[in-house]
Amino acid sequence: MLKLTFLGTSAGVPTKQRNVTALAIECINPYSSGTNQQQNKKSRPWLLIDCGEGTQHQLLHTKLSLHQLQAICITHVHGDHCYGLPGLLASAAMSGRTAPLILLAPKAIATLLDALILTTKLHFPFAINFMAIEDLLSEQDSKNKAQVTISLDNQHQLEIDITPLSHRVPSYGFGISQTISHRHLDKDKLIADNIPANALWGRLQQGEDVMTEDGRKLRSTGYVDNESQRTRVVVAGDNDTPECLNNAIADADLLVHEATYTHELLNKIQAKNPDFDPMHSSAQLLGRFAQDNGLKNLVLTHFSARYQSFDNPNSSTPNMAHIRLDTESVYQGNLWLAADFDQYLVNGTAEEVGDDIGSRVQYLGSARDHKNT
Repeated sequence: MLKLTFLGTSAGVPTKQRNVTALAIECINPYSSGTNQQQNKKSRPWLLIDCGEGTQHQLLHTKLSLHQLQAICITHVHGDHCYGLPGLLASAAMSGRTAPLILLAPKAIATLLDALILTTKLHFPFAINFMAIEDLLSEQDSKNKAQVTISLDNQHQLEIDITPLSHRVPSYGFGISQTISHRHLDKDKLIADNIPANALWGRLQQGEDVMTEDGRKLRSTGYVDNESQRTRVVVAGDNDTPECLNNAIADADLLVHEATYTHELLNKIQAKNPDFDPMHSSAQLLGRFAQDNGLKNLVLTHFSARYQSFDNPNSSTPNMAHIRLDTESVYQGNLWLAADFDQYLVNGTAEEVGDDIGSRVQYLGSARDHKNT
């Protein structure tokens, strides 16, 4: 399961209600059951997709810890997606973090950090494993895809794949795939075979063949079923051509994508200044793409500051109702318009109880209201 917390949902500049772009993705293993459940919640590994200015301030309103941050992925070099990165890394250093951190980003981000380290004497007590997206993509001819794998433990891993998008600067989308392997012990069969509950059960579940006291050899494969659960979310950076994501969304449970304007406004902006194309997507453009590809779950974000946060289709003031109606004019799936601190739970295992992929995404409310969830 993946839990999404939107830390910023505004495009370009912050507003009173919205900070600039950042998205936290927690990696939840439903089979991890410690005695201290609250501690488990505080120690969940997580990723950060983009880091606009003020992201570290937004984190203060959540239970997310910089010590559990596994990787930061930057979609592109525009400031509303990366200006918060130096401050967040500096705060991680001052909080005592020592564990290595993956930074997956365009090459220019390394240049930015090098300049800041040089000019401000910034010191990191942890290793930053920088992975340049351009280098990873240049290798895809031999590997057919650019992908980074993060092992959270021996049965829980993440794969991050990269898709080039279309924007005024090189921009990318990230496919986040969580795979959880679980060994299910057939206790009924053990009891039926007169094997009492003891330490042998645990060894069998770990994949070990064992010998009972009465000399019977028990093979793990005879009493353990291996299950695999997969959840996939695709998060796009700024992009004026949703079709770039055709392959990435083929097996996705959810797409998160910018919808900076309504389609009418986008056309007006392009007509007013033909020499300057903002190269963003409209809500309608995204809705049509999602509908044509049978995508059941769509979260829109990165809204122009001109759109107020309230939802009133009768108001002459641009607001979320205009974005929503623009999307719904062409899209019939599950639609959410993200607000700062909104949380969503994505569970790709819903297919085990039915084929309704729409049931795989659940809106949880605001992180500010539910800090303990």
